[in-house]
Amino acid sequence: MYESRAHLPLTRPKFLLRMLWHFLCVQLLVVFSLGIGMAGYMYYEHLSWRDAFLNSAMLLGGMGPVESPQTPGGKIFAGFYALYAGLVFLISAGVLFAPAIHRLMHKFHWQQDTRS
Repeated sequence: MYESRAHLPLTRPKFLLRMLWHFLCVQLLVVFSLGIGMAGYMYYEHLSWRDAFLNSAMLLGGMGPVESPQTPGGKIFAGFYALYAGLVFLISAGVLFAPAIHRLMHKFHWQQDTRS
C-alpha cells in the first residue's frame, strides 16, 4: 500500500492527500458506527433519535452511555456496542496515525543512492 524503502518519500502534497484519504475513511467508519448505535438504541430502548445519537456518540467517544439500558435486549445490545465502540476507537487511531508513522519511519530508513 505504501512505498518501500527503495522509493523516494512522498512529496508533501501527496502525503497530505494520503492523510486526507485516511481521515475520510475514519469519518466513514465513525458515521457507520454511529448509525448502528442509533438504530440499536432506537429499536431496543425505544429512545428518540436525539437520545440514541447521544448515547451512541458517548460510547464511541469512550465516555459511556448517558442513560442506562432498561430492557434485556437493550442491555445485551449496549454491551456488544460498547465492545464494538472500543475496537472502532483503536482502529480509527491506527488508521489516522499510520501514514504519519510510515512517513517518519520511511525518512529514517530511506537510503538515497549516492553512486549517481
